[in-house]
Parts: sequence; structure tokens; C-alpha cells
Amino acid sequence: MGDDSVNLPPGFRFCPTDEELVLHFLYRKASLLPCHPNIIPDLDLCLHDPWDFINGKTLSSGSTFYFFSKVTENRFTKKGYWMDLDNDEPVLTSAGKKVGIKKHLVFYIGQAPEGYETAWIMQEYHLCNYGVSGAFNNRRVKRKDRTKWVLCRVHERKGNFAECFCCSDDDDNGTELSSLDEMYLSTIDDDLDEISFS
Repeated sequence: MGDDSVNLPPGFRFCPTDEELVLHFLYRKASLLPCHPNIIPDLDLCLHDPWDFINGKTLSSGSTFYFFSKVTENRFTKKGYWMDLDNDEPVLTSAGKKVGIKKHLVFYIGQAPEGYETAWIMQEYHLCNYGVSGAFNNRRVKRKDRTKWVLCRVHERKGNFAECFCCSDDDDNGTELSSLDEMYLSTIDDDLDEISFS
């Protein structure tokens, strides 16, 4: 985790909603407000490839990694780049008010636009920089300064499973198979069909 001095209770799992990521973490970071405990570290996205996140540079919850980063137009790293899928989603409060934007990105190895797509996926959360009122009125921080930070959530896709960031025990049964395992099991099934038992 980013801050080794934080004592979290046994069994702690970080599984926030999009609304919680924007309102309780990103807004507080961008507005220079304290966040207790301060568990999400700052990271320069351009200095790290996604597999670097496994080594404790980020807050990890299972196989999902969280960190704050400064907004950058070009998301190039040492070995590749993050490509924006142009599939932005609004982040809404439970009351239906738009408070942020969620961008979807995929990591490519190599130089743009000739890179090779990997299984690394990122969701990048941005605060709305217009029409912000009510809870976002903080005179200490100018509105344009709030848009300098993003909160990133990264994970690696496994097999053909749908993108999922939830932490439900019901969804994680530990029976994930690689494509080679699935191919091997399908050949066994075919062999069993050919065998006749007397």
C-alpha cells in the first residue's frame, strides 16, 4: 500500500462505488481536504507500467489497484501507452447529480499507434469542472485547480470474463481457468464422448 504507517483492521477490503471514489476520495484530494485514513497514494502514471503496481506502489484490493495521478494528455509509459476508449460515463450521486466523469482506457505495449493491446484496463475518474456547487464550494481551492488530479483504478482482465470491479464473495469462487486449461478440458470431454462403457 502507498502509506505503510496506516493501520487498517484485519479483513479490510477496499471496495468503493464510483460515487464514493469521486466524492470521498478524489474531491477531498483535489480540494486539499484531509482524508482519514489516507490510504490512496500519489503516483506519476507516466513513470510506471501497469505490472509495476503489483509491487506495493499503489493501494491494492485483491487484483485491483488504486492511486491518484496528475492529469496528463499523453499517457505514455516506459514500455507503452494507455489508449482512451472514448467511452466516458457520468458519475452520478444517489440523488442523480453529476459529480464526475469516468474514462475507460486500455494499456498497449509499444509505440502508438502500432502497439499491442494487453489485458490491463484502467478507469480514470475526473471531477466535473463545470456546474459544481453545494458541497464542492471550497474557497481555498480554485475550481481549475481541482481538475489537476484524477483517481485511477486499474486491473488486469482474466480470460473472457466481463469487466468487474465489485468485491462480492459470491462472484469470486476461485475457479478461473486460462484459455489453455479450457482447451485441455474440452479435449478431455471429446475423448470421453468417444469412449463407450460396457
